Amino acid sequence: MARSERGDLPAKLRVPPGKACKLRDPDASHTYGWDRAAAEAVTADNLRRLGELQFKMYADARHAVLVVLQAIDGGGKDSTIRRVFGAFNPQGCNVVAFKAPSAEELSRDFLWRVHRHVPARGQVTVFNRSHYEDVLVARVDELVPRAVWSARYAQINDFERLLAESGTRVVKIFLHISHKEQKLRFEERLATREKQWKFDPADLDKRRRWAAYRQAFEAALGRCSTPHAPWYVIPADRKWFRDLAVSQILRREIESLPLEWPKPAYDPSKIRVV
Repeated sequence: MARSERGDLPAKLRVPPGKACKLRDPDASHTYGWDRAAAEAVTADNLRRLGELQFKMYADARHAVLVVLQAIDGGGKDSTIRRVFGAFNPQGCNVVAFKAPSAEELSRDFLWRVHRHVPARGQVTVFNRSHYEDVLVARVDELVPRAVWSARYAQINDFERLLAESGTRVVKIFLHISHKEQKLRFEERLATREKQWKFDPADLDKRRRWAAYRQAFEAALGRCSTPHAPWYVIPADRKWFRDLAVSQILRREIESLPLEWPKPAYDPSKIRVV
């Protein structure tokens, strides 16, 4: 594959607003002309740059970044957080993992539990799963009527527009793995003592409904990729390419923010340290 295919990787992976999204198994291993050695070198540079950008954003304190991370079970959300978001200083980066909603959360609107965790200005927050579970699990498992979950796409778009207009850059990343790769990862978890705790037999029930979940993800990606909160679909069968793509997207998104170093409230030239 030609080196020229690499091109603008974030643009290639962005879901165009208003267009349908199809998740095909062969696409999960696409590397857009990258080889592992080159990808790992660029990833290392991206991670270094992300550390610098976060420090400047923290000092600027006018913008925030919310990263929404979604994937089917075994998709690699946890390892992506360790590998890519480890570049950030924990003082300015927070990770929130959303499990099944509690009784208190179910007694309120579906966005209540996520809105409480959006980042303050100067901060990066990563949602490990998110409000999109309410148009994924809620849809496939029929936890709410169709009329309820189908109305949520527009409500999510309005919510994310509010965040964007309030100074929060919303970056949504879907880690796309194939049916075959999920099988391999489940088998690895079962065979590795240190990873068995991550496996839930209930995951096999969801695997049997692979087609229904894929359809739900396609609907969410297609209906909720907007100019103010785009979705990126990352081919994630190869972890080294996944790390490159996620770091490249984050670098592009944060570099596009108009960050400035704060001006001191004093004249540095008149200060003498004795």
